[in-house]
Amino acid sequence: MRIASRGSRLALWQAEWVRTRLAAAWPDRFFEIVRIETTGDRVLDRPLPEIGGKGLFTEALEEALLAGDVDAAVHSLKDLPTDPPAGLKVGAVCEREDARDAWVSTERGPRDPRSAAPGARVGTSSERRRAQLLALRPDLRVESIRGNVETRIRKLDEGGYDALIMAAAGLIRLGLAERITSLLDAPDWLPAPGQGAVAVESRADDAATDRLLRCIDDPAARAETEAERALLHRLQGGCQVPVGARARLEGNELVLQALVASRDGREAVRAEGRGEAAQAERLGIEVAESLLDRGGEAIVARFRGPAA
Repeated sequence: MRIASRGSRLALWQAEWVRTRLAAAWPDRFFEIVRIETTGDRVLDRPLPEIGGKGLFTEALEEALLAGDVDAAVHSLKDLPTDPPAGLKVGAVCEREDARDAWVSTERGPRDPRSAAPGARVGTSSERRRAQLLALRPDLRVESIRGNVETRIRKLDEGGYDALIMAAAGLIRLGLAERITSLLDAPDWLPAPGQGAVAVESRADDAATDRLLRCIDDPAARAETEAERALLHRLQGGCQVPVGARARLEGNELVLQALVASRDGREAVRAEGRGEAAQAERLGIEVAESLLDRGGEAIVARFRGPAA
């Protein structure tokens, strides 16, 4: 079984995590990781919104999967567009790591967003993080930063930034949890839909691969992320719209908190809903409708079309 992965250390860690568990469950099978470069990996000198829309980190892997060059592709689920290409599906959602964002600074740097000095430089490549930070601290300078996890931390340590906002999951998986200065918690701060989850994409008609992947599909992670991604899909704002969402499984019930915001953070609409875990997609749509009805439609509309 050939498993596609991006070439970054974090992507390879995730692919190896998948490979190791599959190999343990199916000792008579051989599982190989195939590295594939994506557009998001090649273009590092411009902010993400400037270099394209959906699929910056996934399209090349999906093309290899559709061509039959690989049998599965491992992604950070938050990178995976909610409209899969025809012929593909999410074959497994693995056990979820901490879904929160992390505030990262040096020993002498600010301990959290509230304690940062006016004008402090905070690095992020995420429109969602930008919007939430400016809503909280409009006096801070939010500056774009690209590169893998290690590159971004090096730029921080070299003095290019006063702090970074990053996914806690990536830092934890790479053994860099000690670099987390503080964690940004819901409901005040919401992560990207699907953040912290690893997805394995497969061909829609590949029953043999489905059987192999079943052992690493986590029901709780799948229910949570299905609600979050259904919300994102219903908003239909594109990857540049600042959208945050976090679903938590409490027994058989899902609790979903979400927001949509303007890029400058001056406008933010929030909504929350509860529903059965078996109806995760319905819950996501209902909370999205609530966001749109409360003013989110006007925010999302600004990102559509030529005037976006």
